[in-house]
Amino acid sequence: MANLASTYRNQGQWTEAEKLDVQVMETSSRVLGEKHPDTLSSMANLASTYRNQGRWTEAEKLDVQVMETSSRVLGEEHPDTLTSMNNLASTYWNQGRWTEAEKLDVQVMEMRKRVLGEEHPDTLISIANLASTYRNQGRWTEAEKLDVQVMETSSRVLGEEHPDTLTSINNLAHTYKLMDRHDKAIELMHIVVDLYTKKIGANHPHTLSAVDSL
Repeated sequence: MANLASTYRNQGQWTEAEKLDVQVMETSSRVLGEKHPDTLSSMANLASTYRNQGRWTEAEKLDVQVMETSSRVLGEEHPDTLTSMNNLASTYWNQGRWTEAEKLDVQVMEMRKRVLGEEHPDTLISIANLASTYRNQGRWTEAEKLDVQVMETSSRVLGEEHPDTLTSINNLAHTYKLMDRHDKAIELMHIVVDLYTKKIGANHPHTLSAVDSL
């Protein structure tokens, strides 16, 4: 049932996904208990469905519940707890609640650095999330510093043509564009376009989107 709900989510069939998500959550809660990891996972899935429908209040309520329970049961540094914190930050982010999003972004980033190491892909994603939050607050210099860090580390650890590296280059280009440093932004976007064209073809949506950004 959870797999079918996931399929509905991937197809953007939110009503169908929600119906199954609720069923799975209620059954899991009754059979396994509210604190069981599978129950928490089902609650997180329902929150994700709400997020994708723009139902922020409902998503936030579940996100907070999952985060607090996961932190208490699994521990603050458990990967599932960090994911739940990241989900709540995303809910705040989508509401423009930058201060609250930033606080969680920093917590997740620091914990992942400590637990996984500074060069782990999940750590790099959390650094990129914080950079994005800074960008949306107009804190260009702080965003740029983190964007550069993610791009250089990702390029070295994952390789220049890795999708995460291309995303990091794209993020830095976006920051430069917002800072009116258009020459630097265009230079980076040309790199992204060239690598996308090489890897996935000139007509792929990602490539076309990168071309549109030039």
